Amino acid sequence: MKLTVWTYEGPPHVGAMRVATGMKGLHYVLHAPQGDTYADLLFTMIERRDHRPPVTYTTFQARDLGADTAGLFKSACQDAYDRFKPEAIIVGASCTAELIQDDPGGLAETMGLDIPVIALELPSYQRKENFGADETFFQIVKALAKQMPKTERVSCNIIGPTALGFRHRDDVQEITNLLYELGIEVNVTAPMGSTPTDIAKMGQAHFNVLLYPETGEAAARHCEKTFNQPYTKTIPIGAGATWEFIEEIRTLSGSTNKIDDDRLRQTWWSRSVDSTYLTGKRVFIFGDGTHVKAAARVARDEMGFEVVGLGCYNREFARDVRALGREYGVEALITDDYLLVEKTIEELQPEMILGTQMERHIGKRLGIPCAVISAPVHVQDFPARYSPQMGFEGANVLFDTWIHPLVMGLEEHLLHMFRDDFEFNDEAGPSHHGGHAPKAANSPAPATPAQEVPAGDNIIWLSDAERELKKIPFFVRGKARRNTESYAVERGINQITLDTLYEAKAHFAR
Repeated sequence: MKLTVWTYEGPPHVGAMRVATGMKGLHYVLHAPQGDTYADLLFTMIERRDHRPPVTYTTFQARDLGADTAGLFKSACQDAYDRFKPEAIIVGASCTAELIQDDPGGLAETMGLDIPVIALELPSYQRKENFGADETFFQIVKALAKQMPKTERVSCNIIGPTALGFRHRDDVQEITNLLYELGIEVNVTAPMGSTPTDIAKMGQAHFNVLLYPETGEAAARHCEKTFNQPYTKTIPIGAGATWEFIEEIRTLSGSTNKIDDDRLRQTWWSRSVDSTYLTGKRVFIFGDGTHVKAAARVARDEMGFEVVGLGCYNREFARDVRALGREYGVEALITDDYLLVEKTIEELQPEMILGTQMERHIGKRLGIPCAVISAPVHVQDFPARYSPQMGFEGANVLFDTWIHPLVMGLEEHLLHMFRDDFEFNDEAGPSHHGGHAPKAANSPAPATPAQEVPAGDNIIWLSDAERELKKIPFFVRGKARRNTESYAVERGINQITLDTLYEAKAHFAR
């Protein structure tokens, strides 16, 4: 663990909380000190949930450490059982409570509760949030799922969606509809939306659809081994991957149903004249491993972008993402340090970023458009509208989401470029109100001295050079500024004029 302003993943008990919050009839008793209850805000504020997570905290204080903290845990566990009447309880410790070694699992087992009690061993100082969600769901399935006869009709379980997941609610709906078109029933969707009773019936399905490997792969592997349920390997993000997913489902199920792809507009737009200005745009991609791999394929093969850099923050997927980087001819960045990500983006100077909430902030600072493709996310990434990432509608959403920042960035660049034009300057009013009429001739205003714009290394940008710099497209403006300042430093110039800017441009164009 380390202290940081931002973090891509929380500690593993937050992952466990995502599983518990997504389920019904399950309660999480968390041995945690006062102050570790901040996680409630993740769901009520960011995800806009209308109820708090099903979590009971022991909330011990410093003065309790010299007394019986184990007794505090048992009391909290009994209170949760009496008040909420859950079908099952999971118990664990937060990163801080782990240090006092009270063994919540062992304590809960001695209480003799008449419902399943599942102990979680989540190493807070070695692993993180996605591992916590994956391990928690695996332990729940391992404890509750039973061997059962298969359903009469071909059915599957959808595995992986959790609370606080990026577009999980809409992805599940999109894929459920797609499976219905293929004639396949969904037996259980878990953990999100399921109960412990539903988990017990997972063995009835013929196969599993794994949508989010970060939070469901351990359970999928367990079901494959225990219940003879194969699971899908294709993540249906993008038009090409969705068609491959359909073929994989057909292989597993024997379905021959035809699919209606009339809703798929992304491929038409990608071939249209209006989208050709996107071809060759340089993009940098960062997020969780699954979404990064999917986004890279869509960016290159379906949008015609050039992937100039990619990476992920979850080290469990480092090998896959490094292999993908070699395929794309770039060195993959595997890190959870957002400052290193920002430095890499500054060096690469992409025309667009596909990333997380972190990269959205980085893009704002650097003036580079960004579309969010992966958790961690903020409240605007839980829209009220239907907005999946997966399936045919997801492909449409991706196209819209990715091109709009570029279009708005181009519009902003044009506004800056023509800011001095008599029709487009800030003082011009609406044309239908006569705002573009020539102004009355007045005596010329006295010339104002050039303003000095400070830069690094004691270099000053004069106002005429700064105005000209703003006419350079936003996606290369930063590089132009750095090149010009480098040119000036090498020649001992401390004031950048319009001539200096042109000379630097000519120099680096050779």
